[in-house]
This record gives sequence, structure tokens and C-alpha cells, in this order.
Amino acid sequence: MTSTTDPIEPLSVEQLSETTLLRFATAGSVDDGKSTLVGRLLHDSKSVLTDQLEAVERASASRGQDAPDLALLTDGLRAEREQGITIDVAYRYFATPRRRFILADTPGHVQYTRNMVTGASTAELTVILVDARNGVVEQTRRHAAIAALLRVPHVVLAVNKMDLVDYQESVFAAIAEEFTAYASELGVPEITSIPISALAGDNVVDPSANMDWYGGPTFLEHLETVPVAHDLATCHARLPVQYVIRPQTAEHPDYRGYAGQIAAGAFRIGEEITVLPSGRTSKISGIDLLGVPVDVAWTTQSVTVLLEDDIDISRGDLIVPRKDAPATTQDIEATVCHVADAALTIGHRVLLKHGTRTVKAIVKDIPSRLTLDDLSLHPHPGHLVANDIGRVKIRTAEPLPVDAYADSRRTGSFILIDPADGTTLTAGMVGESFASPEPVKADADDDGWDF
Repeated sequence: MTSTTDPIEPLSVEQLSETTLLRFATAGSVDDGKSTLVGRLLHDSKSVLTDQLEAVERASASRGQDAPDLALLTDGLRAEREQGITIDVAYRYFATPRRRFILADTPGHVQYTRNMVTGASTAELTVILVDARNGVVEQTRRHAAIAALLRVPHVVLAVNKMDLVDYQESVFAAIAEEFTAYASELGVPEITSIPISALAGDNVVDPSANMDWYGGPTFLEHLETVPVAHDLATCHARLPVQYVIRPQTAEHPDYRGYAGQIAAGAFRIGEEITVLPSGRTSKISGIDLLGVPVDVAWTTQSVTVLLEDDIDISRGDLIVPRKDAPATTQDIEATVCHVADAALTIGHRVLLKHGTRTVKAIVKDIPSRLTLDDLSLHPHPGHLVANDIGRVKIRTAEPLPVDAYADSRRTGSFILIDPADGTTLTAGMVGESFASPEPVKADADDDGWDF
């Protein structure tokens, strides 16, 4: 398998290790051109293999199209190709000499907004597409609100289909001004607006000759140069325990390790730690990374930690620095995005999954629901339906060590699960708020779930 025209040389392991990694997600309304943009980006950056392009050309020809439909490079499900829409989150991995990328192409239809939450939850940059003919629509506002709630550091407004409005600067300027004002009010920290035509390739990888009035970066240039900050010194170190390793072999009769992926910060040998929610303390005596002992490990690395003391630790516990331990609580207040078809109501019995721990919980109150048109709060709605963003108060059966989402996206988030069938109901961000009004106290029935 070879690449398309004039391929760049593949990056070596050494080069890959030296480049930074950017996780980004695309979002937008239906037919705004998300999949076409991603396909154009992959094609023009020469990240498409010849056999992949040939498959797209065959599929396009079978649908009566003269030119390859680059959207098919990401719309992989049969239902997506038949309907011409994105349904699932499509992840793509590619690299340029300047940076590595993990891309999440998320659906635009309001029915699949839940998948945008999934794709953007770990993103450092979100691309929100707007059709230049339609401007900012309700789904645009919803995606901006979700990006703000998820505290995505960078947002790109890609005004697409500029070729269909004769590349008019005034059209782009009006849309950029409206979106920037709305997103800024939501608290989005950084907004970059770029006029593009994904179908024609204008300002995607190469500068557009049709928009000489635009002096900013191309889409790829911005992706390659946007700052990606991983300041471990300011992170709260957190290790959710996924598995306790006790081989009990003749070679390792006393080995007891606690395995998991570091959610935030860094851990070092000799560091004093606390295990939550028990509150027991110890000191790190060893760290194994892929079977190799190391002195320090940091965010996203999967490690096994050994402690000086033999204390009771199990799956769901959280290992934290002794001097930087979060408080444990059974009362959680958060802003949530409800993603299930069934409504979330006051008194709803759910399972709350936080990190590697799952506990029973009750929805005690729903103080407010966000109105996307004007960012006003509808007080005491009583329930949230699919794609609603609102404020909730939850009581858990057991104390949980939660961080504020503003301090840690990993340990400040949770999901609510239907205990009957395991369906994900809601994604929550601890402490995030749109200044909700005073809550109404909810009474729970005495059925064994009232904590």
C-alpha cells in the first residue's frame, strides 16, 4: 500500500517522540461538511493510502458521483454511507512532520449529540463547522455550550462552503462575530475563525487564492501550531485503581501492585500517598511501566504502583499525593448533558461511575435547565430530556473523592447509568455552573436507595 501523490516520508520513532500530540474533535450541524473537511485534510496532507482512495472512488462512482466523495474516508458505517450522514464517532490517527493527531469526527444530527460529548471529552481543541449559507443555528449553539462545559481549551470556528457564497468576506465576518460573541459569553477561552471550502480545498491545507482578504493560518497550519499545554507541575496527581496484581509466584511471593492509568499529574518513588476513600496512607516504593521499573510516571501512562505498606486497596480506590488529597463527599452538584432518550427526573435511581468506581445514587434535585437561544436558565424543570444541559444535585450511597471539573477533567467528571440495563444516561461535570437558581428540595421514596 502506498500513499497518494507525492507522499511525505514516514516519521521515525525518534521523530514521533519529539512531536507533540493534539487531540481534536469536529462538530457541527447536519450537512455542514464535517466528514468532507476531515477527508480533505487527510487527502491533502497525504495521509491517505492508495487503496483507501481507490475504495472511496469506487463507492463514489456507484452513487453516480463524478469526483471522489472524501467524506467516505471517515463515514465508515454502511448506514452512514447509505444516508450520507455521520452516526458514530470516527477516530482517525495521522501525523505531519510538525505534530501527531488523534481526530474524533462526531455526528451533526441532534439525535447523536451524545456522541459529540464522547468525542470532545478528551479533546484539547474542538472544530465547530458552520455552513456559510445558514450561519449560526441551534445545533451550533449546543455544540459551543458543550465545548464550554467540557472546558476544551481551544475552539475553531470553521465557516465552510465559502464557495457557495462567492467567497464574500462580509458573510464570514458576520458569522464569526455572532459566534464569537455567543461562545465568549459561555466562557470559551480561545476562539479562532477560519473561512474554508472543504469540497474545493480552500484554506484546509493550502491557502486559498479565492480569499486573499483572509490573512490568517490555514486549518492545518493552525492545528500544527496551536499551543498544547501539559503542565504536570500544576496538575492534581490522581491514579484510579483498576486492578490489584498479586501473582503469588515463587519468584514474586510478596508482590502486590496497584495497576491503573494515571488520570492526572505525576507520581514518584518515595512520594507519600493517601488511598481514598479509606484515607489510609503509605509511601511509593516502586513504579512499573510496561514491566520496566521507573522513578516517575505521569498523565495517561498505564502503570503498576507498589507501596511500602500492605494496606487494603481494591478496584475503584483512588491513589493521590498525601498533601493534595481531594475531599470525599456523598453530595455532588454538577452541570450535566443528558444523552439518553428516557428523561432524567427528580428521584431517579441511578448508578454513578466516577473513574473506576461505580456506586448507587439518587437524583435529589434538578435546579435548572439551560436555554440555548439566550443562555437563560429555566428554573426547576423537574426533568431533563435528550440533549438537555442542566444543573443536578446527586446523593451517592458511598463517599467519593471528586475534584472540581475546572481542576481535573478526568476526576471531576462522571456518568450516570441506568441500573436496569446499563444504558448511559448523563455525562456530568462536577462544580460547573451557569449560576443556577435556588434548588427545590426533593423527597425520595423509602425503597433502599434513600441515602
